[in-house]
Amino acid sequence: MKKTGFIAIVGRPNVGKSTLLNQILGEKIAIVSAKPQTTRNRIIGIHTVGDAQFVFLDTPGIHRPKNKLGDYMVKAANSTMRDADAVLLVVEADKPVSQVEENVIDYLKRTGTPSILAINKVDLTNREVIAATIAAYAALHDFNAFVPICAKKGDNVDALLEECTQFLAESDWFFPEDMITDQPERQVAAEIIREKLLRTLDKEIPHGTAVVIEEFKEEKDIIRIRAEIFCEKASHKGIIVGKNGASLKLIGSYARADLEKLLGTRVYLNLWVKVKENWRESSITVSNFGYKTEQ
Repeated sequence: MKKTGFIAIVGRPNVGKSTLLNQILGEKIAIVSAKPQTTRNRIIGIHTVGDAQFVFLDTPGIHRPKNKLGDYMVKAANSTMRDADAVLLVVEADKPVSQVEENVIDYLKRTGTPSILAINKVDLTNREVIAATIAAYAALHDFNAFVPICAKKGDNVDALLEECTQFLAESDWFFPEDMITDQPERQVAAEIIREKLLRTLDKEIPHGTAVVIEEFKEEKDIIRIRAEIFCEKASHKGIIVGKNGASLKLIGSYARADLEKLLGTRVYLNLWVKVKENWRESSITVSNFGYKTEQ
């Protein structure tokens, strides 16, 4: 009999949720960077093995929102927990319990939703700290399991996946066996370009950017992509483009390499930079850029 279940991956910004999802799938479908609040949309990752289909819901990091985009991201994370059969709370061993984790635990207690605590980045700490972290969370909630992992290296991720099997129920699968995400290729392309902005640019500038795919044209042996990068200030546009276009060329080169690997063909990437002042403060613009809260 086939089994399936929906598992929400939640936690603070930059704890490694997207890295964990990519590690489980063996494919890069969620962008990652060292900067917090990288993920903006809910991303579905599908892992099918044997008779089991795990449907993981990667979420934006839960944080105190500062603008309309932040409001959207927190709503996306909270609504995802409500849609899930179980919750995978990802934390770091050397970080104390914060209001974010307390709020998630409050939700788990109120709803009775089963859960696992994944202690990530254990390669950066020691057994004593890991044990203390487990004890601190065990005192707050009766998690179904506590699993120390290193998502980046893949350490103990198989054990985490094994623990997740307890949340699967007998049911027909919701997705084809060879499907690993529900994201359309256009959306994945936009996110990959945004990842390169996050990795290439400093400070706050990349957080004020959005990428919209205006053209995604599949031809024989090549895909032609035209993307518009929106930023909030004219001064930011100059930084993104760089002297003689050097910065934009670097961003495009990095993005094209990832896109060709993902799409399995040559990619012609045409990037344009436009200014949309304070777009993160506008509910309409946030929605127009693809950040729509699911009803």
